[in-house]
Amino acid sequence: MAPPLLIFLIMIHGVCSQKENVIYSPSHICALKDSSVIMNCTYTYPTGHQITKVFWTKGPVKGVEPPDLSEDPEYSQRLQYLGDKQQNCTIRLSHVTLKDSHEYYFRFITDKPDVKWTGIPGVTLNVTDLQVESPERVTEGDSVRLTCKSSCTLTDRATFIWYRNSQPLTERRDRNNELLLQSVRREDAGRYSCAVHGHNHISPAVQLNVTYSPRNVSVLITGSGEIVSGDSVTLICSSDSNPPALNFSWFKGGTFVGSGRIYSISKISSDDSGEYKCRSINEHGEKYSDAVTLNIMYPPRNVSVSIIRSCQIWAGGSVTLICSSDSNPPALNFSWFKENESSAVGSGQSFSALQSGRFYCQAHNQHGSQRSDAVTVTVKGHLVILYISIGVVCGAAVIFMMLVWRIRRMKKRNDTHESQMVDSRPPHDRHKACDVELSDPVYENVTADQLDDCKSELDSSVYENLPHNNKRL
Repeated sequence: MAPPLLIFLIMIHGVCSQKENVIYSPSHICALKDSSVIMNCTYTYPTGHQITKVFWTKGPVKGVEPPDLSEDPEYSQRLQYLGDKQQNCTIRLSHVTLKDSHEYYFRFITDKPDVKWTGIPGVTLNVTDLQVESPERVTEGDSVRLTCKSSCTLTDRATFIWYRNSQPLTERRDRNNELLLQSVRREDAGRYSCAVHGHNHISPAVQLNVTYSPRNVSVLITGSGEIVSGDSVTLICSSDSNPPALNFSWFKGGTFVGSGRIYSISKISSDDSGEYKCRSINEHGEKYSDAVTLNIMYPPRNVSVSIIRSCQIWAGGSVTLICSSDSNPPALNFSWFKENESSAVGSGQSFSALQSGRFYCQAHNQHGSQRSDAVTVTVKGHLVILYISIGVVCGAAVIFMMLVWRIRRMKKRNDTHESQMVDSRPPHDRHKACDVELSDPVYENVTADQLDDCKSELDSSVYENLPHNNKRL
């Protein structure tokens, strides 16, 4: 008999004697959940014996015959014996679960009742799943490291695969179990999981939360179409931020007008027209929306009439009236009325009043109409008479000038003839001739210029007796 200490040392290495021996390689296995595990095993038995049964078992209980796992319902469909009854005792255990973590042994029985053998110690199997370890929250721009962890070091060399939102990150297939995201972006947020290449098991997903300041801030105007004075209008501010923005401010131009995500205006008026924008704030920063314009439509108001006195009043005795109003859209339709008359007397923004009276205009757009106050127009008749008089005077002046031109032509012709006659007479005859000529009816209407040659020869009494028309000339 060998000393007890020697027997103990031999059993630690899987050997009981030189005749019976079971060797496991490796003796410790770390397997991934849902994978298949090969337990390599060789054995020897005494010469002259015949093997009658070989099987694998687990957790032997003292005084109880070890159970055959191939007969256990939990293992029967998953356990496959790959060895023989000579030397090889290898098995494959498929679809391992966390419950399969045990120490397993090989046992053989010979035809000799006293020769039964269990290879102790056996193969220790640890089944592990995968877990992603990452910070719960990171801020945009930070670097973050995710780790794919297992409860033991996998026996097989593993290549890790990473998934975001169930989609593989094909550009990130690392041999180590870490995923490094440098300068993380909001697009990197999502649910991350990991797996080992060649295996079906995927870890539970872990949410990576990337926080960032507001962006894509915008204003939504409820309703559609035109906003008419008197309507109720609601503006809604929306933004993309993490954590969600809870602080909203509203501005008209550069003036603060309200707070809250929703800004409402009841019975809106034209005074509310203008550009509006909102500001969204969270713990990481703030951002303004683009401005939106509220264009409030309203019917004509402040309708008034202006009187324009122009030179036309001299030409035709009329007064021009102009109608003006404040409306949106601008009024394009104008009607003119004479007070106490139901029918319109004109249309268009301007109107020419040809008679005296009180007139008013009415401005229209698609949202309504409004009339002006009446104005008094006085068209004076003597202006028309004056115009006629001026026309008569101007016509007479033209006729007069034509007459003067004709007389002068006659004077030049007569002067030439007279000069010839006077030069051939004595001086006393010349006076007489002038006397005779002036009394001639032909010269009854001569001009003052024609009398110049005779004035020196006429005495005052003769000049006084000239016809009245000649003296006026």
